[in-house]
Amino acid sequence: MIRNRTYLFINAHDEKSGRLVLKNQLTQTGRRQALKSIGAALSLPAAGLALSGSGSHALAAKIRPEWKTSIKKGLDWVVRSQSSLGHWTAGTYPTAMTALAGTALICSGSTTTQGPYARAIRKSVDYITTKCRSNGLIGDPLSDNRYTYGHGFSMLFLSQVLGEEEDLERREELIEILKKAAEFSANAQTPSGGWGYVSAKDGNNFDEGSTTITQVQGLRGCRNAGIPVPKQVIDKAKDYIYGCKNPDGGISYSSRNRGSSRPAITAASLACLYNAGDYDSKHVPQMLAYTKKNLHNISGGARSFGHWHYTYLYYAQVVYRQGQKEWNPFRDQLYARIANEQSDNGSWTGNIGPIYVTACNLIMMQLDHAFLPIYQR
Repeated sequence: MIRNRTYLFINAHDEKSGRLVLKNQLTQTGRRQALKSIGAALSLPAAGLALSGSGSHALAAKIRPEWKTSIKKGLDWVVRSQSSLGHWTAGTYPTAMTALAGTALICSGSTTTQGPYARAIRKSVDYITTKCRSNGLIGDPLSDNRYTYGHGFSMLFLSQVLGEEEDLERREELIEILKKAAEFSANAQTPSGGWGYVSAKDGNNFDEGSTTITQVQGLRGCRNAGIPVPKQVIDKAKDYIYGCKNPDGGISYSSRNRGSSRPAITAASLACLYNAGDYDSKHVPQMLAYTKKNLHNISGGARSFGHWHYTYLYYAQVVYRQGQKEWNPFRDQLYARIANEQSDNGSWTGNIGPIYVTACNLIMMQLDHAFLPIYQR
């Protein structure tokens, strides 16, 4: 039996389907209690009220005042930049950007009904539900040629929202959406065990690392929320990642296009494996050593490769799970750098666009809040 902040999970096995299912019972602990003590000065929830994966109270590390200010400025900018329809865009990819922005907002402790960002979160959920198609895809294949990113990020976002949704009809709606979304992901998986920018059928079985990680983390969020996810889908994805590993411990771009190891893909893969509960395989220590060698020293040449924010979005999760001894000094470097690069209006700029970079940075800077089960230790 596994406890976390929002649910009491009970492992169950469906003998007919071979699926591992986590049946859940909603409790009244967690974020709602934390919201009662939101600080008036920053409109942010008091840290340290979340329950850890073991069921004990996990006191989040003390957040420095300058980090609190940076987080609030960023969250306020996210809300101001939301469209009247409830979405965000980086010129394109509105489903993916909305799911990421929504995730950054719920990391603060706000829900669809409570907290300073409740209205913006509710609007983003409403927008994403309009993108749900009859086959389970969350997104628009006619306008988005990389729709699996949005689908994966949306599964992650909605699965975290589900844990705090109080309206029974909306809960039932979200459960149905996520069940169909998980089925779509399972059907979209390639024979190799990965995912591409589109489904296996639409993409001639092309797959690559970054979209694979997005699907696995989204599916893990679904499973944590009690949504059935076939065990073989996750097992195939893990084998896919192992199959892309090079002798140096890093992960290559794709099972088809093997090449040099990619720090970004390796960090994301490691975070994904942790989400899948894989801490002890023979591959994990090698991958961890590779990422630490290439990414841990932020003051060094960390910007010598592309997709810096994507890379550290996942590597931060990896280090956070190592415990306070590893996390605290790394976090101090990471947050100092992020806060220093923030624009006066509260946003950050960089690859893909301000909403993408800002959402990534805010998720990283709120890991210590420990409100979302997917990011908890």
